[in-house]
Amino acid sequence: MQLFHVLRTGALGAAICLCLQGQKPQSNEAPSEMKGLPPRATPADYQAHVQAGTVTVAAEFTGHGVPTFEGPLSTEDYVAVETGLFGPPNARIRLSPGDFSLRINGKKKPLPSQPYGLVVGSVKDPEWNPPVTEEEKEAKSSKSSLKTGGGGQGDVVPLSEPPPPVKIPIELQRAWAQRVQKASLPEGDRPLPQAGVIFFRYRGKTQSIDSVELIYAGPAGKVTLTLQP
Repeated sequence: MQLFHVLRTGALGAAICLCLQGQKPQSNEAPSEMKGLPPRATPADYQAHVQAGTVTVAAEFTGHGVPTFEGPLSTEDYVAVETGLFGPPNARIRLSPGDFSLRINGKKKPLPSQPYGLVVGSVKDPEWNPPVTEEEKEAKSSKSSLKTGGGGQGDVVPLSEPPPPVKIPIELQRAWAQRVQKASLPEGDRPLPQAGVIFFRYRGKTQSIDSVELIYAGPAGKVTLTLQP
């Protein structure tokens, strides 16, 4: 069952990514403008920061929340870390989400980062509420009528049916996917500072997390940041 969920989520994410690529096959924007979040003013503005050679790696654990330009999204299948990399003037570095891993609750094997394309199929806006359909209005009205009806001993009270699965419009899914894409950590050779979100597959509750460590092993060296759960 879990495998089916992973495959279904991955397939949906891939389909949305193809839609995004189909919308913009060519772009005149500079790569640094296409992805990433604005770096905070200083590394000290993140939960933790550490020096790796001439580069400072900073990060903040956001749990199942996904920070974006337009406001936070959420996902039950992944946790996110907002990361910033800073350096001296005119410094550049090759960035890759694959340089990061996450150790939760001291587990020996850290979680590898996941591409944003796998995440987009599971994100949602926590403030979005599905519109009430006419069928739902009629069902609610029928239940109210039954509760205020005759109430005789011979009356049969129907069992309540589970609510139908929520159908999110594809246009809304695409918009959420674009927000995740824009917020994710940029890749490739980039001028510093740079910032963005990296993702790790974790379906557990954040309340059960006692410790979080972000491990960076990239061109600048290898360092570990202790984050707040």
